[in-house]
Amino acid sequence: MRAPNKSKLVRRSIPSHELLRKLAVAVIVLWSLSLFFSCSHAATITIVNLDGAGEGFNDPTPAAPVGGNPGTTVGAQRLYVFQYAAKRWGSILPSSVEILVDANFDPLDCDGSSAVLGSAGPNTLHSDFPGAAHPMTWYHQALANRLAGEDLDPTTSDIAAQFNSDIGKPDCFPAPWYYGVDGHEGTALELLPVVFHELGHGLGFSTSTIAGVEEVFPHIYDYFLFDDTQGMHWPDMTEPQRVASSQNCSKLVWDGLAVSLEGPRRLGPKPLLRVNSPATIAGDMEVGLPSFGPGLSSTPVTGDLVLVNDGVAPPNNGCEPFVNAAAVAGHVALIDRGGCTFVTKVKSAQLAGAVAVVVADSVPGCPALGMGGVDPSITIPAVRITTDDGARLKGALLLGPVSVSMFKDPALKAGCDASNRVLVFTPTPYQTGSSVSHWDMSASPDLLMEPALNTSLSQDPDLTVEQFADVGWFSPTVTGVGGPLPPRALLTGYPNPTATGASIVYSLPRAQESVELGVYDAGGRLVARLAEAHATEGRHVLHWDGRDLAGRLVPAGVYHYRLRSAAFQQGNTVVVVR
Repeated sequence: MRAPNKSKLVRRSIPSHELLRKLAVAVIVLWSLSLFFSCSHAATITIVNLDGAGEGFNDPTPAAPVGGNPGTTVGAQRLYVFQYAAKRWGSILPSSVEILVDANFDPLDCDGSSAVLGSAGPNTLHSDFPGAAHPMTWYHQALANRLAGEDLDPTTSDIAAQFNSDIGKPDCFPAPWYYGVDGHEGTALELLPVVFHELGHGLGFSTSTIAGVEEVFPHIYDYFLFDDTQGMHWPDMTEPQRVASSQNCSKLVWDGLAVSLEGPRRLGPKPLLRVNSPATIAGDMEVGLPSFGPGLSSTPVTGDLVLVNDGVAPPNNGCEPFVNAAAVAGHVALIDRGGCTFVTKVKSAQLAGAVAVVVADSVPGCPALGMGGVDPSITIPAVRITTDDGARLKGALLLGPVSVSMFKDPALKAGCDASNRVLVFTPTPYQTGSSVSHWDMSASPDLLMEPALNTSLSQDPDLTVEQFADVGWFSPTVTGVGGPLPPRALLTGYPNPTATGASIVYSLPRAQESVELGVYDAGGRLVARLAEAHATEGRHVLHWDGRDLAGRLVPAGVYHYRLRSAAFQQGNTVVVVR
């Protein structure tokens, strides 16, 4: 995790209340946390101290108790924070198997302006164990143990975690660690949310699948990664398709039911730039917001765009007094990034009479999150857009007026796509250990499992609990099963329950002359026909879009899908929510 000067940005080094308030279905879905807590005891998470004498958890440097942490040495305070975070996660997650976390403090990469704060991930992965929802699928060891009801590898700790002991030193990141557990860190770096976050990676919030590397099995995390552009989940993609998806800015979402229901409730209105006209480019653009100025509200600021000209090459970066100030007055100024600070650009536009500012990035990439700087005299709103979106606006300006509005849209959620499914982190270029295994940084309020540690975070697990529900942490434990699961041609569909359709998977040991796959309602009536043809040996994936034979969305309820051939007949169910 890496922290730059602006707040506390964290880069993760390796992939490392009530759950659902209500379900809009006519069936009972047994996913309530209170239900599982009533029949499953809390997990025991134990910190295994790997530090040597006089270092890390054993650092004898005297320290006064702080923020609810009673430790009287630096080492004792560090250990207290880790045990506090472990107990917090343990109280949330049900498991009969002790979870061991190997942990230590060591000097990690850092300089005067940024630092690797820490990293964590599973020590081992498991597949095809009793209780696994999907065969030929990797699970983090702690989750696999919980589902199997036994320790699948008793010789190995479940999670490995490492944190930077050099934080606060002059040649490292200047802000020190804060060891309190009250969230009152001030300008220091609070250790608790960093530990809480990293344990989240080790417990199941990450994938072992690395884009560009051919994998033997998908990870359970992958089943809930849906690419809006390709219309596919990760396990169904080719390796080149996954590479493209891992860098598909603001287009890769998590579509598990628990997160999809809770995400829109937790997240706030989405800031955006809406192009009103011309129709050829009308639509919404992702934006970053500045640390200065009045910000955006639900009331749109609307105006025609005017590309600024400061008369000095490059003429559109707004670093000199505008030669077209009269044209800018009363309109929205479009300015290129570079050459001077964001504050300088926006203040120059304000002095020219602009009602708002749009800053277009000068380097290709995903939507940028913000604009740094301080100037209390700035009174007009500003947003930052990508290079590609800036080019679209400039191209349209060559043909005529372009009307835009900037505001926070309460119908859309910050950190979600147009269907309000929560986005995962897909920067360009790909960041090993960070990409895909985090929520997108556009989420607001900030989420624990973003690749950024912000002052608003401390020990709220927020959507991490719902993500854990989706991957299986709160599924019933399978016990007393001696040996591998029985072989099946028809595998578990996903996501299930679903609001957007489901991918149905079947695997054939040999080719079949005729295979039929249909979806039926509770009364046994055929709803959808997905396959009726010759099928080759191997794995097949068919997507049901949740519609009936007439193309209508089916109502909420339980649906049965059935696979038939001359050699066998197998069935399963999927729950549809609306």
